[in-house]
Amino acid sequence: MDTSPDSSNAEATAPLTTETARAAALFAQSVEIMARLRAPGGCPWDREQSFDSIRKYTLEETYEVFDAIERRDWPHLAEELGDLLLQVLFYAEMAANDGHFTIADVLEHLNSKLVRRHPHVFGEEASRAAGNRADVDAAVEGSSAAVLRNWDEIKAAEKRVHALQPDLENADGAGNRHSSRLDSVQRAMPALAEAAKLGAKARKAGFDWPEWRDLLPKLVEETAELEAEAASDDPARKPAVEAELGDLLFTVVNLGRHLGVDAEMALRGCNLRFRQRFREMELASERPLEELAPAELEELWTGAKRKLNAPSPER
Repeated sequence: MDTSPDSSNAEATAPLTTETARAAALFAQSVEIMARLRAPGGCPWDREQSFDSIRKYTLEETYEVFDAIERRDWPHLAEELGDLLLQVLFYAEMAANDGHFTIADVLEHLNSKLVRRHPHVFGEEASRAAGNRADVDAAVEGSSAAVLRNWDEIKAAEKRVHALQPDLENADGAGNRHSSRLDSVQRAMPALAEAAKLGAKARKAGFDWPEWRDLLPKLVEETAELEAEAASDDPARKPAVEAELGDLLFTVVNLGRHLGVDAEMALRGCNLRFRQRFREMELASERPLEELAPAELEELWTGAKRKLNAPSPER
């Protein structure tokens, strides 16, 4: 039997149903639309985008998917998943434009991974043909725990293979890789959480502020550096402004770590309070907010805070 990856994918593919065929046709259409948007004569905005410029939208769309799931808003979830898929198509088209890879390569990697990590579904032979190098027992007998155990072992084997490949990002000019204790902190997490984990890991090496009060002068220092960079109207200074703002945020996150406060939860709480106070401003004003002077807006804001902070009457 041919055990090439192509044959394993063929064995793993079920006959197309009407809905699957419809999905395949619509996906092909989406790929063609994205290619047209990026092609000469396409959309000027889409053509100007880069990996760096649209990554913030990827995070935004991901959170919108989370929000739709939490609200159990199924029609909206279908739309938000489409927006998230657009990000995948966008990245793949830009990569194809630069000669790196295509959407077909993305799908091929995904399909191989799904077959490779599910030997209990597609068979051990197909799993190995798709790249599995771990010795696992495919007879899981309906046990989710056994499935997860095999998944972790197969994934660990994949990492061992990747570890043998050159790591250009962490290598010197001679190609020698230098490991760091910070390597254990995954990049694939929200930036606030990553900052806190990096600070905690560095603390174990003695590289940290002694206590939370020591971060207060650092906040002043970082704020001054940000102010100095932002004072220039030169667009070329934007990367420097972004870097200084990042330094300030990193310091704030680590202040939260010293205080035992999760920065993400602190910010979510602040966002909720801002929503409530702003809504109270809208309700309290007899005119649209955009028609008010700054002093009037500040007065409304102060009143909203006072009202919402007041203790609830006992019943």
